[in-house]
Amino acid sequence: MSTGETTTGEQRRTTSSGAALRPLVLRLHFYAGLLIAPFLVVAATTGLLYVFTPQLEQLVHSRELHVPASPRTVSVHDQLEVAQAALPGASLMSIRTAPTPTDTTQVIFAAPDLEESFRRTVFVDPHTAEVRGVLETYGDSQALPVRAWVDNLHRGLHLGEPGRLYSELAASWLWVVALGGLLLWFRRRRASRTGLVLPDTGARGRKRLLSWHGVLGTWTAVGLLFLSATGLTWSVHAGANVTAVREAFSWETPTVSATSAHQGHHGHGGHAAHTGTDVGPDRVLRVAEAQGVTGPVELSPPTSGGAYVVQQVQRHWPTQQDAVAVDATTGQVVETVRFADWPLMAKLARWGVDAHMGLLFGLVNQLVLAALVVALLTVIVLGYRMWWHRRPAGTFGAPSARGAWRQVPLRVLLPLGAVTLLVAIFLPLLGISLLGFLVLDTALGRWRAARG
Repeated sequence: MSTGETTTGEQRRTTSSGAALRPLVLRLHFYAGLLIAPFLVVAATTGLLYVFTPQLEQLVHSRELHVPASPRTVSVHDQLEVAQAALPGASLMSIRTAPTPTDTTQVIFAAPDLEESFRRTVFVDPHTAEVRGVLETYGDSQALPVRAWVDNLHRGLHLGEPGRLYSELAASWLWVVALGGLLLWFRRRRASRTGLVLPDTGARGRKRLLSWHGVLGTWTAVGLLFLSATGLTWSVHAGANVTAVREAFSWETPTVSATSAHQGHHGHGGHAAHTGTDVGPDRVLRVAEAQGVTGPVELSPPTSGGAYVVQQVQRHWPTQQDAVAVDATTGQVVETVRFADWPLMAKLARWGVDAHMGLLFGLVNQLVLAALVVALLTVIVLGYRMWWHRRPAGTFGAPSARGAWRQVPLRVLLPLGAVTLLVAIFLPLLGISLLGFLVLDTALGRWRAARG
């Protein structure tokens, strides 16, 4: 057999495999689009609400966040005492010093009576030591009540841990729907490059809907894959698997040790009150500044004679996440961790999460997210309209005949099945819902057969 004949045979097998896979991918895209789309709509809508909450909380909580500028500055030690007097008996967690002369100092206390990741924060004027307010704050981003409420709506619909399953289901399927749609669209438009990225303005009816659906899906595919991947890192079940992978490959976020040079292993309970030998927060901040740990920082006091930790908390570009541990009794630097030395995957995780939240690139980031979400909602609406147009009266309107998997060559089906199984284990909600689709498809098939 000649080389040309061999190449032609391989091309035919590839084409045959692709043609056999198309009905299977189409059927999966149909079921996922039809049944998962409502979850995607909720996630997209609540995400759109969240996008501009940083600006909203600046307006709503302006008194707590901002103060008139003044040349006079009160020591952090004195600000801390005022804050502790405002919440007597509360366990101190950390202090975020005022990053600019018009910002307040945020003194953060544990709040065991609130939901997980919620704290109480006392806002102190750094120029007068006046308490400007006490608010419940949420997470590492110190989300204030307005943003925290929308955040929890987006993440779990205020239904607690069970509510988080909806967002995990949406994130688990978003990449499948996006990739499946791309494969179908590229195969349909492979003869026309222009048709891949520009809508057919001359088309009418369902063809016009399909053109816009495919083109919008193509333009937004990379963004949708990004939202899916970063969203899964927050999820309950898939998120735990992501964490396990990061631990296995040493991709975790580095942290400085809170153990002082004079101390062995110690617990991480509540922060101890300052003793007579404690150098105090003001000196610690000066030491950190000398190490280049400046800008917006969060200072965590020592536990049981351990070390202070000063961590940069700037999450917009350029990211500043350097950290330094300072001995509480000597003021000596114990350890320093630079963001530049983080593993690449840890950096990507940090940037990915911050971009997903609209924090990394500020207003541009927010506008891109908003456009992406609006495009996703448009694609979903167009998909539903296409289904309704082609749906025969009184039927479910599946796009292709059942049993498409039987047409897929075994050499393709077996690896595909193995990959699907691995993905289903890593993304358990995707696996469970995929099994549900198979049960539904089988039930519909038997029902139609019974009707004759």
